[in-house]
Amino acid sequence: MQPTPLASGLRAAPVPAQGQGAALSSALPAGSVHPRDVLLGAQAQSGFLPVCDHYSGVEARMRKSLQLQAEMAQELGTCVFDVTLDCEDGAPVGFESDHARLVASLALGAEPTARVAARVHAVDHPAFANDVATIVGEAGHRLCHIMVPKVESVDDVLQVERALERASAPQLPIHVLIESPAAVHRAFEIAAHPRVQSLSFGLMDFVSAHGGAIPAQGMTSAGQFAHPLVVRAKLEIAAACHAHGKVPSHCVVTEFTDTVAMQGAARRAAQELGYTRMWSIHPAQIRPILQAFAPQQDDIENASKIIAAAAQADWAPISFEGVLHDRASYRFYWQILERAHHTGRALPSSVRHWFGASAVVPS
Repeated sequence: MQPTPLASGLRAAPVPAQGQGAALSSALPAGSVHPRDVLLGAQAQSGFLPVCDHYSGVEARMRKSLQLQAEMAQELGTCVFDVTLDCEDGAPVGFESDHARLVASLALGAEPTARVAARVHAVDHPAFANDVATIVGEAGHRLCHIMVPKVESVDDVLQVERALERASAPQLPIHVLIESPAAVHRAFEIAAHPRVQSLSFGLMDFVSAHGGAIPAQGMTSAGQFAHPLVVRAKLEIAAACHAHGKVPSHCVVTEFTDTVAMQGAARRAAQELGYTRMWSIHPAQIRPILQAFAPQQDDIENASKIIAAAAQADWAPISFEGVLHDRASYRFYWQILERAHHTGRALPSSVRHWFGASAVVPS
C-alpha cells in the first residue's frame, strides 16, 4: 500500500493545472538551490553532454558540420551535438602535420558557442605528440574535449594526460575509444580515471581484433545487437561508465543511408544497453539519434510536475498522485529533464527557469 500524506507525514504535491506552471515557478524562493546541486552526486553522471557526437575528417565536411551545428543550435535553442574533427581517419598518410594544423584552424574559427573536439592519433602512433602539441597547443581553449582512439589501459590515459599538460591544457576532458577485448576487460579501470569524461565503443576494430571469430555480420546495424561478444562488450563499457559517473557513447552505424536501421540501432542503444550518447558519421544520422535519445513528451511533462513539486517541498519526500517520491526518484526525473534539454525538446514553464534563456519554449 502506498503511504498517504496524513499517514506518513509526507507533503502532498500540488499538481499545477494546464498553464499554471509559471505561477509555480514564481512561487519558488528567489535563492532556491539548483536541482543539480541537490540531486547529482557520486551515483549520478558527472556531466551532461550532447547525445550525439558527429565525426568528420575531410575539410569540406568539417566546415559543413560546424555550420550545421550552429544552424541546429539556433533552431533548437541549445547545442544538440558535438562536432569532432578527425585526425585518425581524416588525415592523409604522410600529411598528418598539415591536417593537424587544419583542425586547429577550424577549431579557432568556429562560433564562440560551438562545441568542437578533435580525435587525435593513438598514443603509439608517430603523429600523436604532434597532434596534441598543434591542436591542443593552439586551440585547446576552444575544444570541449579530446578523443583518443585505441586506448588499451590507464597507462595510455596517463600518457595523454602528460601530453595535455605539456600543451598547457591540463583540464581538457579526455574521451577514450575502447576497441579491443583487452581494453573492454580494463574498462572499469579506465572509466575510473578522473580526467576521463566518456568511453566510446569502437565496433569495427573490436570485431577485427577477434581474427575472424566474429563474422562480418557483427559489424552491421542488426548484427552488432545480436552477437554475444559484441553485446557483452557494449554492456561492459556502459556499466563501467555508469559505475563512475561517466558518459557511455555508442558506436557508429555504417549503413548511413538506411534511416530505419539508424533509428532502430539508436533506439536499442538508448533503451536496452544504457547508452546516453552515440556517434554520427553522416549529417542524416543526427536527427534520428536525437529522436531516439530524447524523452517522450509525456515523460517530460510528468518529470516536470514531480521536480517542480519537489522543489516547492524543499526536496523533502512527497506524495505525488498517491506515489512516494524522494531524492532517489527526484534524481531520475531530473535527469529526464536534462536529457530533454540537451536534445532540444520543449520544457514546461515550471522547470524552464533552471535551464536559462536557452531552454526551448513549447510552441
